[in-house]
Amino acid sequence: MNARQALCTLLMAGALTTAAMAEAQEIAGTYVNETGRTKVKISDCNSGVCGTIVWMNQPVNDINNPDASKRDRPVVGLQAVSMKATGPGTYAGTLYDPETGKTYSGKAKVAGNAVELSGCVLGGLICKSATWRRD
Repeated sequence: MNARQALCTLLMAGALTTAAMAEAQEIAGTYVNETGRTKVKISDCNSGVCGTIVWMNQPVNDINNPDASKRDRPVVGLQAVSMKATGPGTYAGTLYDPETGKTYSGKAKVAGNAVELSGCVLGGLICKSATWRRD
């Protein structure tokens, strides 16, 4: 193999590695939360990504919502995640937790076959983190 062939081989390997890394950073998909009781489908929307609750093992209504007019709506079907990309495999936006009725300023990071989420309220005074695995 001459130097030119070696260079072409390296460039092609680099291109394939970059493509694989970009694919690995894709957040779109359906995820199961840490308890296994809820599934959220994350997909492209409004120049960002949205996450909709698509399944619960015991469906409930949004009884903890601070807006009393929304407490009778089912949690399945709610958009709980709204984020925009901040870099390869990283996102920032808001996360709604129907168990507490709180909306958090949040971040997400794709980590292999999972997404690591973190969110805070009250300027970072109260924070939560979770890892959802791809379903």
